[in-house]
Formats: sequence, C-alpha cells, structure tokens
Amino acid sequence: MNYFFVFSADKIKKYFFLALALVFALGVIYLERENINVFAPQEASAIYKVNTNENVIALTFDISWGTERLEPILQTLKDENITSATFFISSVWGQAHPDLVQKIKDAGYEIGSHGHKHTNYSELENDEIRQQIQTAHSIITNIAGTEPNLIRLPNGDFDKRVLQIASDLNYKVIQWGTDANDWQDVTAEQIIARVTEQVQPGDIVLLHASDSAKQTHIALPTIIEQLRSNNYTFVSVSELLHYTETNGNTVISK
Repeated sequence: MNYFFVFSADKIKKYFFLALALVFALGVIYLERENINVFAPQEASAIYKVNTNENVIALTFDISWGTERLEPILQTLKDENITSATFFISSVWGQAHPDLVQKIKDAGYEIGSHGHKHTNYSELENDEIRQQIQTAHSIITNIAGTEPNLIRLPNGDFDKRVLQIASDLNYKVIQWGTDANDWQDVTAEQIIARVTEQVQPGDIVLLHASDSAKQTHIALPTIIEQLRSNNYTFVSVSELLHYTETNGNTVISK
C-alpha cells in the first residue's frame, strides 16, 4: 500500500510540472502573438531603399543596349572620385561587349544582373523565369569573373512568383527609391532636379548607361556635387545592405 502511494505521488508531481510548463508556454505564445511571425518563413520581396537617418545612398546604372554612354559615365564617376556604384547589366549586352564589362570591373564597381532577355518576367512561366535568371547568371559570371547575387529585373517588372524564384536562386531583387527617368527625352537639368529633389537617406537611385540615356553623364557631376554638399556618401548596393546589418537598420521592401 505504501509503495502504491509513493508511486502515485511521483506521477502526480510529474504531471503537475508538465501542466505548469504547458500553461507557461501558452502564456508566452499569447503575449507574443503579434511577434510570432518572426519565426515564420518570410515572403520574398524586392528592396527599394534602406530605412536610415544616415546620409548614404547607392547610385545604380542599368545597361541593356548600346556602347556610347557607358564610358563617359565611367569617366565622370572617376573624375568625381566615386569609388562605389552598382551596374546592373543584361547578359545579352555583356556577351556582346565583354570589354566594356571588364572596364566596369576594372573601375572597381559592383556588377549585378539585369537578366537575360529584356522582357517582363511576370509574363513568363516559372521554368522560363528560372532559365532566364540562370542563363544571365552563368554568362555574367563567366565574363566578369564573379558571381552576381543582386538582380534588377528587366523593366523593374515582377510578381510574387518571380520574387520567389529569384530568392530560391539566392538573388536579392533590387528596385529603387528614386528614379531619374534619364532614359526618356529629358534635359540634364530635369535629371538633376528629379534626383536631388527626391533622394532621401538610404535611397537606391536608378540611372541608366544604355544609349537612350543621352544626358546622364552630363547631369552626373552636378548631381554628385549637390548631394555631397548635403553630406551624402556614395556606396554600392551591397555596401548599403551590409551597412543596415551592422547598424541595425532595416530595408524598405514590397
């Protein structure tokens, strides 16, 4: 009889502590219910800017066709002592002009992917989206000698499928916070005004180095001068993202 009593008391004690632990766990879950999504898989997204009060911005240049505009832009960046910027190159363009890709690399600028065919990826089937990104990756890697991990999709076009496939292929999709609209029929003064009046700390600025961007290299010196006068520092996109990690800032994504 005594043995039965001792055994039952031990079991009761065990179940009591189990029940207590369960109540505690449920209490924690209830109190943290609004933050529980931190532990859930995050949906793939595109990055537009960095949320920071520090005056850092990334100048980025898309290029998918032509040979006349890149070198004047590179020369302008050199003359203005801009050592960090990011060029998103179409692999079709890069394949046709490996010497120009090499000039971007030799200047020390970051090279990202601008995809393969310059078409809206949201209109493609999943397999073709994957093929476009992988084809561009292979070509750019072979030409530049480094593997890109940033992509700006052609025309800035994407949907949730495109974002997820890019993420599965270890790419960050990079959009922009300020669009210079320099590929349109605009003057250098209009480009300058658009950038300098819209730019904010942590911004990613969209410019172009294709032949349609006829005024970009003319507008750049004034853009850089005005932004510097406002104490802006110029970094690459990867540096901007790394800056957020080391300073506890967050990215603005959609």
